[in-house]
Amino acid sequence: MIKMHLKSLSFGKQIAYAAGMIGWSTMTNIIIVMLPYFYLPPSNAGLPTLVPQLVLFGAFNILSIIAASGRLVDAVFDPFIASRSDASQNPNGRRMPFMKWAIIPAMIFCALVFYPLQKGESLHNAWWLTIMLCLFFVSVTTYIIPYNALLAEVTQTPNQKVKLSSYQQVGFVIGIILSACTNNFADLVESYFSVANRSEAVQIAIWGLCILSGIVMLLPIIFINEKEYSTAKPTHIPLWPAIVSTFKNGNFKYYLISDFAFYTALSIISSGLLFFCTVLLGLPESDGGKFMGAMVLFSLLFYPIVNFGSAKFGKKPFVLLAFAVLCIIFITIFFLGKLPLPPQTQIYLLVLSASFPLAALGILPTAILADIAQKDTLETGENHEGMFFAVKYLFVKLGQTLGIAIFAMLTIYGKDPGNDYGLRLNGIVGFVLCLIALICFSKFKEDK
Repeated sequence: MIKMHLKSLSFGKQIAYAAGMIGWSTMTNIIIVMLPYFYLPPSNAGLPTLVPQLVLFGAFNILSIIAASGRLVDAVFDPFIASRSDASQNPNGRRMPFMKWAIIPAMIFCALVFYPLQKGESLHNAWWLTIMLCLFFVSVTTYIIPYNALLAEVTQTPNQKVKLSSYQQVGFVIGIILSACTNNFADLVESYFSVANRSEAVQIAIWGLCILSGIVMLLPIIFINEKEYSTAKPTHIPLWPAIVSTFKNGNFKYYLISDFAFYTALSIISSGLLFFCTVLLGLPESDGGKFMGAMVLFSLLFYPIVNFGSAKFGKKPFVLLAFAVLCIIFITIFFLGKLPLPPQTQIYLLVLSASFPLAALGILPTAILADIAQKDTLETGENHEGMFFAVKYLFVKLGQTLGIAIFAMLTIYGKDPGNDYGLRLNGIVGFVLCLIALICFSKFKEDK
């Protein structure tokens, strides 16, 4: 066996590692949560529309095309950075040097996404948004691919992987909370800094979140010496054969399709949360962060259950149950505002029901993939964990982008009070996606 003589990460270093996920999650989810709301806001948001609602082929509006274009650049860059990281012979390690140089560009370009060239509806804003999104995705990919590859290298047993993945997931959900509270932070900016313009208040709030993200992304680099915890050697497989080799793994293919469908569905919920609150339920936009926070905090109660239960019964049953619960949740979204319950009760029932899937699908897939990557390393003798995580995160980001694109496309059919059918259709699409994920992952073969 390999790596058994290596030092194990102390609790403090595990927390430092997980902190890196807070920054990535915060900035990525700012894009998911705020991009549609900032550039194509509902009529009651108090924000100007910044890009034209042009429609191509009867379905694709300009915002969905912009979101997809950024990920097309990412699609090329993900495997490239994974290949460079896997093959790196840097004396300081294969992963940390890439992560270090990615932080400042990611912060800057994330913030600049929300600084359109003109303050009204304009195609110039569309071009600016496309360029800034591409630069942001490239920067943040340079951090997250090496970062996630480290998980497989600094853990030695499946239980260690699940444990570190749990801490990592806590970081991920903290990022979701922070991004969902962007409007709440904008309220504070308006109150304490006398900023009267709502767009400017949102921009300042986003800058603050980006700076915080950069600080926490530094913590793994500062507190973990990669060379002390990993003896993984550079791989010498060229880029394309390395990509192809990951798809020869049958379990990985089932994993990948399910993960892609899940992140597409999750992105639809994140993109639509502010719309669901303000349009379907008539609640203040600042409540969006409160409800997201409640969902994430409640999900923490399920972490011990998921950890102990997956060790006893296996990871697969918990993943399948999570997908089944999500199917029910998305059907409920279609009927929001029409149920015989107060609006706040409806949204709380929705977000609290989502807590278990958020916990299970946050913790287990990363640990499952680390198992797949480590098993592949033992069987092939090649350390290309980075490529497995690159392909995964390529599909994660494609899923996130598809979710934004689907949400933006469906706004054509109604996104305002009294004209909300497009928002409701997101529930049907999400149900279909989660059902696909459930069926595909049922074919996954888990080692006992």
